[in-house]
Amino acid sequence: MHKKLALIGLPLVVLLSACGGSDPFEEEGGEGGTVVIGSADFPESSLLAELYGRAMAAEGVDVEYRLNIGSREVYYSQIESGNLSVFPEYNGATLAYLDDDAPSTDPEETNRLVEEALPDGLEILDSSSAENKDSVSVTSEVADEYGLTTLADLADAADGLVLGGPPEFETRHQGVVGLESVYGVEFGEFRSLEVALLTQALLDDDIQAANLFTTDPQIAVEDFVVLEDPENLFGSQNITPVINSDQVDDTARAALNAVSAALTTEELTQLNERVIIQNENAADVAQEWLEEQGLA
Repeated sequence: MHKKLALIGLPLVVLLSACGGSDPFEEEGGEGGTVVIGSADFPESSLLAELYGRAMAAEGVDVEYRLNIGSREVYYSQIESGNLSVFPEYNGATLAYLDDDAPSTDPEETNRLVEEALPDGLEILDSSSAENKDSVSVTSEVADEYGLTTLADLADAADGLVLGGPPEFETRHQGVVGLESVYGVEFGEFRSLEVALLTQALLDDDIQAANLFTTDPQIAVEDFVVLEDPENLFGSQNITPVINSDQVDDTARAALNAVSAALTTEELTQLNERVIIQNENAADVAQEWLEEQGLA
């Protein structure tokens, strides 16, 4: 989700769920062995942070949450500096962030390349089979009108269409840059929109294509068409925690790996539907799922 290297000078606008409007990075990490888990600024990331965080807490780990931080361009440095201990990431997006020239490949090779690219002090834990890829999705009407089934089909139509997505999608290889270099696709316009606004913008025809995450439950609800990616531009995007090694002990690691082992793409999509469509509280949804899996 996806990703997800730099928007130089991006303002650090941080939304903090756990405590007031204070800067969550005023102090390094947590106190007295507390594991600090963060999330990006979209619902699935916060849900994943609740899943992983509550699983650690069930094993007696002291957990602090810093949710809705922002994009990878904001939060990655905070893991490296130790302000964050754990972050639920996507392996392919992490690799693309660390190495713009890295190939898109299978999960095992992706993880090997991530491990090589990570700086000292950071590591990844086990990847989940659950995967959430970036996509370019369109309404069924637009797909029918232009004969779209794959990203390659956009090459002859995109110059008359508006693509919507979060601002970072415009500058990433796994985004507008790669669409042009890999598929020869150049949209007439890119419109920067918050992820939460993309579905309605598609339905209103304000945009004709959108960067949606493949586990977004709105795709099925609204009968959107996810364009196939035959060249694997978006790569492997398995849920994979990135950790600051010194701040995560064996107990926490085992709890994190247990969540990754239990979670599937289908279940993640269903949990997203409860949070995004049914407006259930992410913490409650996470707790219920963990109890069902015997992890809380």
